[in-house]
Amino acid sequence: MSQTVDRALSILPLLAEGPAGLEQVAARLEVHKSTALRLLRTLHEHGLVYRQQDQRYRLGTRLFALAQQAMENLDIRGIVHPHLVALNERTGHTVHLAVYEQGEVVYIDKVESRYPVRMYSRIGRPVAITVAAVAKLLLADLPEAERRAVAERLEYPRYTAKSTPDAAAFLAELARVREQGWATDLGGHEESINCVGAPLRGADGRVRAALSVSAPNVVVGAEELLQLRPLILRTAEAAGRDLSGIPSPQ
Repeated sequence: MSQTVDRALSILPLLAEGPAGLEQVAARLEVHKSTALRLLRTLHEHGLVYRQQDQRYRLGTRLFALAQQAMENLDIRGIVHPHLVALNERTGHTVHLAVYEQGEVVYIDKVESRYPVRMYSRIGRPVAITVAAVAKLLLADLPEAERRAVAERLEYPRYTAKSTPDAAAFLAELARVREQGWATDLGGHEESINCVGAPLRGADGRVRAALSVSAPNVVVGAEELLQLRPLILRTAEAAGRDLSGIPSPQ
């Protein structure tokens, strides 16, 4: 990467912190003001930065438009699928990937277990939103007001004795998930099925998707499945880096 391009790109994280004047940009880049001005003018011409009336610069709307377009065209399933396959190969259990869309949590990918028992879940179908681990992860990341509104309008079917009974219990569970960074469904949807999930975060730290590992009691108990939590979290973290375009740590 040329020095000029490197310097120009270094301006964008600075302006992400807030508007900055020419002198501040020059100081951060450790260049003369004339050099900083030339870089800012180039970025301005491309709509990536905008000069305010007070002569300070901020990020331009075209940058946000490009980011939104990239997000809309991002193939989450295609990017994450190799991670799901690797996790399935390591554990032998069923692995799911889900996203939150239009008020529902939907499975967008699934890798079946290696044993004969098959789970009922299907790609494209909504999950049991009040009990599923992936749903808890996705809803826990919503802003508090939205999270509460969603919880209060849901119905709470009693799939099993361990199902979430009401909105108050669901909100308490979402608060725990938000704090600990992982979620479970230990017999909440089907008494014989346990599940552990982890979030996939974007570059902004928000949860973009959630993955989970599920297994029936006849194959592995809840405690043994929970021992896979570090591996599940590492897989989700790696998948999140790929979604964000962040290089893996060396």
